[in-house]
Amino acid sequence: MEAHERTERLAASPPLFKSEFLNFFSRVHPAIPAIIFIPVVIAAEWIGATKGWNVWQLILISLGGLAFWTLTEYWLHRLVFHWEPDNAFGRRMHFIIHGIHHDHPNDKLRLVMPPSVSIPLAALFFLGFLAVLGDAAYPAFGGFMFGYLVYDYTHYYVHHFVPKSKAGKKLREAHMRHHFQDHRYGYGVSSPLWDVVFHTLPKKRSQ
Repeated sequence: MEAHERTERLAASPPLFKSEFLNFFSRVHPAIPAIIFIPVVIAAEWIGATKGWNVWQLILISLGGLAFWTLTEYWLHRLVFHWEPDNAFGRRMHFIIHGIHHDHPNDKLRLVMPPSVSIPLAALFFLGFLAVLGDAAYPAFGGFMFGYLVYDYTHYYVHHFVPKSKAGKKLREAHMRHHFQDHRYGYGVSSPLWDVVFHTLPKKRSQ
């Protein structure tokens, strides 16, 4: 039974590479980001507390990191995920990074970022935080990575569930419009804030 279910899951998740070894690293169970990064968030906040920041300072710095994540999410999606170079290699890289998600938007094994990408990116951002913020980097990075987890699971949720709350319905509608109406709009997944700021909110088509 388990083998049959795995075969069904992989049938709905088309291969990216000829190599099954590489395909393995392109797929990820949705629980993996939480398993990896919840301890990272806790550790970052704990270390921040040992650096002398009080509770309110930790909260404010963490919220700053969370806000920075929402901006990062927007620009990563807009500039990196939707960058389409005019050459064969670039088009192939675009397809690997994000194009396959638009071709197969409900592939459950490619709705959260694989650790082969998320861990190196997280390390680079942490080094950047440390260079700019010093000891404040720890709680800021904790908030940043918490924001990343919210993004990953919001993305998974809006593809596989229908939210009941008004805010959830708006997030899902915006993301579905991004996928099926016009991918030049709706780059924010966990928040519409920067789509409002940069005038990229998905537009309802006139009847």
